[in-house]
Amino acid sequence: MHARHSILLAGVLIAALILTGAVAAQGEDRIMVVATTTQVADALTIIGGEHIDVTGLMGAGVDPHLYQPTEANIAAMNRADAVFYSGLNLEGQFGTVFRALGERNIRVFAVSDPVKRAGFTIGGFTLSEELTNVDDPHFWFDPRNWQMSVTAMAEELGKLDPAHADEYLANAEAYNAQLDLLFEWATEAMSQIPEEQRVLVTSHDAFNYFGQAFGWQVRGLQGLSTEDEAGVADVQELVDFVIERDIPVMFIESSVPPNAIESVQEAARARGHNIGIGVRELYSDAMGAPDSFGGTYVGMLAENVITILQSFAVEIPDWPEGLEPVPPLELLEME
Repeated sequence: MHARHSILLAGVLIAALILTGAVAAQGEDRIMVVATTTQVADALTIIGGEHIDVTGLMGAGVDPHLYQPTEANIAAMNRADAVFYSGLNLEGQFGTVFRALGERNIRVFAVSDPVKRAGFTIGGFTLSEELTNVDDPHFWFDPRNWQMSVTAMAEELGKLDPAHADEYLANAEAYNAQLDLLFEWATEAMSQIPEEQRVLVTSHDAFNYFGQAFGWQVRGLQGLSTEDEAGVADVQELVDFVIERDIPVMFIESSVPPNAIESVQEAARARGHNIGIGVRELYSDAMGAPDSFGGTYVGMLAENVITILQSFAVEIPDWPEGLEPVPPLELLEME
């Protein structure tokens, strides 16, 4: 976006905040919270239960790097008791709005804060040097990171609604137990693929934490943000990599157009290397539709694992007893 357009947008958003500020809700029985991303909305709904109303701003398949808040979004944030966002510049177009909300004393909370405060140290070890203390916004792809965020969201809800603080923490603890099951299952699943084949090639650098969590090397065509467009040199570099490593499959992401990865596939084929595309898209910056298996955090991460295993023609381990939701049979069948 050009600087002049950014200034104009900032002015419009601030004016909208001022104009809509008077309609902020007061005296509601339930806490009203806004979540920017699908992942944050899902977690808040589970933690808050019947005591909160959650309004999600972004839907399935939306790219939060590029998403610009609408007037309806601004109105929702003005009515809220708090706004929860992912952070680490994932919502790159929201900076002006978040600052204006803070000036109006509306609580704005980044759910990535506990991960950043921990120095990106998870599971008892520090991430590799290239990831440590880097503001990679895709931290949720390690379930242990997401557990930190879940606990922090529960604590924040407790500050907003002390009468139900214990219930929020109990809900978070129960959900984190589910995430333990998910992490154990995903670790076993991803280890089914021989170590020398564990290379995940995707549209952009959204899977570094995922790779670190489950012992995979990751290469993205674009950078951490989808605003970083891939050039000819980037495509050629990735083509060289997939040929040198004899990579059998690459993956398109649900929130990123497929043309960039398809151009890598075509260029590799022109050099005699046939490389496939995954059996399904991977979820990266957004979850799936609300009524789908990938429409929850557990389902999103699990479906990615299933998609990777099926694309490598590898067996999927049994689903853990007690972990919800359960993958539908049609997802588990090879296409």
